[in-house]
Amino acid sequence: MEEVPREAPRTPAPEASGPGAAEGAVTETLITVDSPDSMRELGRRIAGLLRPGDLVLLTGELGAGKTTLTRGLGEGLGVRGAVTSPTFVIARVHPPLGDGPALVHVDAYRLGGGLEEMEDLDLDVSLPESVVVVEWGDGKVEELSDDRLHVVIARAVGHEEVLDDVREVSVRGIGTRWAAAADGVAGLAERVAP
Repeated sequence: MEEVPREAPRTPAPEASGPGAAEGAVTETLITVDSPDSMRELGRRIAGLLRPGDLVLLTGELGAGKTTLTRGLGEGLGVRGAVTSPTFVIARVHPPLGDGPALVHVDAYRLGGGLEEMEDLDLDVSLPESVVVVEWGDGKVEELSDDRLHVVIARAVGHEEVLDDVREVSVRGIGTRWAAAADGVAGLAERVAP
């Protein structure tokens, strides 16, 4: 993984809207990931920053690596069960094997509405004691928390071709919780062996 750390100004970035944006705390790190194993390792590194009550939004096209990253999160959090895509069940809960938080993994791809449509999932009830990860959650779940970690995964392009396993990953912390963890977010980009 390659690091390109960046801290945004203390005023909200245009894309930082909704709860948490009023505080103006946005920190961002850009990382180049060169393999699925490196994506899982990035997930394990992110898990080291997470605590109960954290909301993580994952954005990226189909096949970008959102579920692979979440597998790493599950490994890093030490949860039970194989982390697989919850596309057809909408949400899966992975209880902790030890003292850590549960992982609630949600796929909002098939949900068209906002938070109202997701109320049946009781994410607001799960959030205080769990880490909630929502794939395709943009514009749907931001109201759950003033503080959130937004991970955007994009396929890298080089010399007019898409580089198969290479991904450009933006990890952006929004809100005061993530402003306090800015060094940890920037440290995610340290070179790691998959």
